[in-house]
Amino acid sequence: MHKLTPVLNCRHSAGLRVRALLDGAHKEVALSEHGWSPSGPDGRGRAAEEPGDTVWRLRSRGCWQEAAELLRAPAEQDPAAALGRAELLIEQCLFTAANWTQAEQALRLAEALAAGTEQRAAAACARGFLAYLASVLGPRDRLDEAQAALGRTSALLPPDAPGRPLLDFRRGLVAENLLRDRSAAWIAYRRAHDAAGERGDELLRSYTWRHLAALALSRGDRSRAREGFDASLRLREELGFTVGVAPALAALAEVSEPAEAARLRAEATRLVHALGGVPVWLARQLSALRAPGPPPDGRIGSETPDTIS
Repeated sequence: MHKLTPVLNCRHSAGLRVRALLDGAHKEVALSEHGWSPSGPDGRGRAAEEPGDTVWRLRSRGCWQEAAELLRAPAEQDPAAALGRAELLIEQCLFTAANWTQAEQALRLAEALAAGTEQRAAAACARGFLAYLASVLGPRDRLDEAQAALGRTSALLPPDAPGRPLLDFRRGLVAENLLRDRSAAWIAYRRAHDAAGERGDELLRSYTWRHLAALALSRGDRSRAREGFDASLRLREELGFTVGVAPALAALAEVSEPAEAARLRAEATRLVHALGGVPVWLARQLSALRAPGPPPDGRIGSETPDTIS
């Protein structure tokens, strides 16, 4: 238990379900979309906790700084650790709309250390995602950079490469939220969803379920939307991806009856509070916290979409 004390103390818990999520037991799951999860590539789990397990526990509770610190030393020389650290800090930007400079510096190191086609492709994919997030939540429009980086990733990866599902998902994000092309977004999400299922990437499927559901809702198909939002929430709870549960609760509320919707939003609000006000864009939508002003190097506009990632 001593090893996990920093993990459990990173965020305060509130409420029975919230506490259960924050203090949940070790999960045996397949690789997450960024490669940092509580089990090895075969998805069978391990008897003893390894560094990747602790990184996952921290990440899943929104403790990105603590997780990144664990990877700081190995990231100086190990390309995989450098990329993992960059992805953690980029994910922090997604949930906090801040810390852009730190994520940029970590990504530059990962790009410099990348050796081989797959590592260069992974770094380019991360570059595209950071540029996308900066366009939606950050200081300026970087659409051209996002498209160029994701295009470079596609050129580097063969069709059956392990990095393809994540690439397709991120291309869907650009299509949906920057290009406003829902047809292209649906195709990209569907490819990512199916491929993630084949590879056992359940965390990525929690994202693709949610986005496919949102597109179904935009077409007026509430039944399919509810199915997708419910599946996304179930996966995140099963995986212990606590920081992603509140957005899933809020999404499910959109297709629920008034009484259930109120309960789901209240639950999401409690969890946002417990995690210190993240995601910040959801905190504003739920009025869970007093709306913070934009950080010095970022912006959170009223036009921020519900399904950023």
